[in-house]
Amino acid sequence: MTHVLTALPEAEGLTPPELFADGADLVTIEKLAADPAIDGFTTNPTLLRKAGVTDYEGFARAALELVGDRPISFEVFADDAPEIARQARLLAGWGHGVFVKVPVMTTDGASTHEVVADLAADGVQLNVTALMTPGQVATVSAALAGGPPSYISVFAGRVADAGRDPLPVMAASVAIMAAELDQRLIWASPREAYNYVQAAQVGCHVITMTSDLIAKLPTIGKDLDAFSLDTVAMFRNDAVASGYAL
Repeated sequence: MTHVLTALPEAEGLTPPELFADGADLVTIEKLAADPAIDGFTTNPTLLRKAGVTDYEGFARAALELVGDRPISFEVFADDAPEIARQARLLAGWGHGVFVKVPVMTTDGASTHEVVADLAADGVQLNVTALMTPGQVATVSAALAGGPPSYISVFAGRVADAGRDPLPVMAASVAIMAAELDQRLIWASPREAYNYVQAAQVGCHVITMTSDLIAKLPTIGKDLDAFSLDTVAMFRNDAVASGYAL
């Protein structure tokens, strides 16, 4: 997707983030796996439920066959440290490209950084998820230090949903993680195609996008007058096709 940035003068010279497809529909995963612009894949229990997945392991093994050697994240669903650790080690054993998603905290608000540190020390590749503050990033980055390659997923879209600008959060997170070369920051839960540009602006390593957002990326840099005309034509065509009359 490098070309979409070259279409924007303000993005000249920026390094594009890697693009991870976010979803749990195997048909869509197969389609996106054929696209060389997709660098990896992420899933979560909510996406699995939305896709109607009932056999977690069956889904995961089928997805692994589709994505080949690209990274893919599967999330634990446990809510206490011993069970998180057990599930994480099980998931990690399903393939060399698996990154195990561990939430930043349990549902009672207790930090998971100790079990994250234990798993990282044992060589488990992790994607610590649902972070929203630089303080959380600092704690998790320290827990992952010295371990294998890992990801930290900051939910920039939800930061924005809370009425806060995610750019300072993401820029601070990049700075916090700068010394840890095996750690990569993910711009998670994007809300619009422009978040891809913003991720590049702050030096974020990866952005996850659902298939509907990925489909919008080619519009980055489009002439706005032409885009306006396309929009007017869309409204007109839909009105005619619907047979509306006044």
